[in-house]
Amino acid sequence: MLKLGVNIDHVATIREARYHGKPAGEPDPIEAALICEGAGAHGITVHLREDRRHIQDRDAAKLREAIKTRLNLEMASAPEIVAIALKLKPDIVCLVPERRQELTTEGGLDVAGQKTALTETRKSMNGAGIEVSLFIDPEAQQVEASAAVGAQFIELHTGAFAERFHDEAGRRLEIARLVTASRQAHQLGLKVNAGHGLNYRNVPALSAVPHLVELNIGHSIVSRAIVVGLGQAVREMLQLLQRFP
Repeated sequence: MLKLGVNIDHVATIREARYHGKPAGEPDPIEAALICEGAGAHGITVHLREDRRHIQDRDAAKLREAIKTRLNLEMASAPEIVAIALKLKPDIVCLVPERRQELTTEGGLDVAGQKTALTETRKSMNGAGIEVSLFIDPEAQQVEASAAVGAQFIELHTGAFAERFHDEAGRRLEIARLVTASRQAHQLGLKVNAGHGLNYRNVPALSAVPHLVELNIGHSIVSRAIVVGLGQAVREMLQLLQRFP
């Protein structure tokens, strides 16, 4: 079955809007993670950004202690964050590009242009027993470079697919790109996750993409939770994933 990783960054975003700089506040991302687990989520994803705009160091540490499912730490390949990850020991890290001005991650990592540095980070993580995923656009050059770096996973950036979903021709083109990239990755021995901009309307179309292991979804689930509650929002997404071959 296709797995669901729930990104709880936006729970922390809501908290930080009122309690930024405080040692505690609501809503509590740890409580949210446990609700997601109880509803059947296969993993919890958080992005510990260099600017700490949502998830804080204390959140990551508490999550490592509290959750029983897979902890996926999204992070830049920056010395400070690498050191934290090596101490935290999440099950997997997903290396992403990071720019201070962006609202959220806007594109894939340029693995082809950073192979040496990313290989060193990958070796450090693997040496600590942590799997490595690289967040990339569905481009042949980036898939090939990800294999050369030695990553265990890639996470295909589905932002362009999400943006063009309501344009039939654009949707078909983006799905074809994802299919091609996923097949190439599989042939190179990489496992394939996907995420960014996914929601209850567009997720079913990804059933055309082979070899997917996990979808990482955050904003849509947290948004739906305002109406139906977090546990129900997770269960509704899991019901969609059960339809995948």
